[in-house]
Amino acid sequence: MLAKAISASVDAAAREDADDMRAAAADLAALDGEQTGVLMGSVMRMLLEEQHPDGLDGDDIRDVLDGCARWAAAWLPETDPHALLIILAGALGIHPDDHDEVERPTGQALALHAPLLIARLLSAGHRRLDVYLSAALAEIARLELMESP
Repeated sequence: MLAKAISASVDAAAREDADDMRAAAADLAALDGEQTGVLMGSVMRMLLEEQHPDGLDGDDIRDVLDGCARWAAAWLPETDPHALLIILAGALGIHPDDHDEVERPTGQALALHAPLLIARLLSAGHRRLDVYLSAALAEIARLELMESP
């Protein structure tokens, strides 16, 4: 169900269909936020690592954010570059400390903006989401197995 909801939202973003994107994001936001964030973050991280095998630097991150924000804002006016930044940082394992005054995206904002980033990263090489979702789910399952006693 989670993979299907993510697929629907990424597909709507790839088609640049604002109405479908909003509806798919609402469906996605209704699911478990932690599971959704972990899975979408894993997919983003895999895509970024594949596209930047020598590592990401500040210019690479700025290019990803700028490209996604400009593309999405052209058809989805409520696109928030700050939400994209926080989501991308989270996918890369950069989490602001609790005492930092960084406004974190709501569940609805996460459900709207994370698929935008994924769709944009997928379009860079005509990649298929299902491959990355399967790999991310397998990696999450492997990590959970290793953590359990």
